[in-house]
Amino acid sequence: MSRSDALKMAEEAGLDLVEISPNANPPVAKIVDWGKYQYQKMKEAQKNRRSNKQGELKQMRFGMKIGQGDLDIKLRKVREFLAEGNKVRIQVFFRGRENAHRELGYDMIKRIATLLENEAVLEHEPQMAGRNLSVVIRSK
Repeated sequence: MSRSDALKMAEEAGLDLVEISPNANPPVAKIVDWGKYQYQKMKEAQKNRRSNKQGELKQMRFGMKIGQGDLDIKLRKVREFLAEGNKVRIQVFFRGRENAHRELGYDMIKRIATLLENEAVLEHEPQMAGRNLSVVIRSK
């Protein structure tokens, strides 16, 4: 059908002529209500965004003087976050004179990484931001 015939049919129906596949040979067009077409496209895009939900970024804070039992409990929670598909920011915070021994914080991050090496990988190297040393991990 020619373009002029299609435009004439669309005008008679009180609708719009919408080009669906411009790269096809010949190009494909539809006679539709443009407002309704846009609304349906928007709803479809929302549905796709909802189904493709990205994992959240969870956060777990560790002090320098944490005991082994507390560390195990926090790591169990981190494993749960990773199992749900979330990324986790591990944050080691320094208080007072602990700031003078930042290498202990890096050691703590390495220790946590070795305990989680079967479940997770580090996304980047540990970074210092103020009084906090942080790293983001994600599941393998």
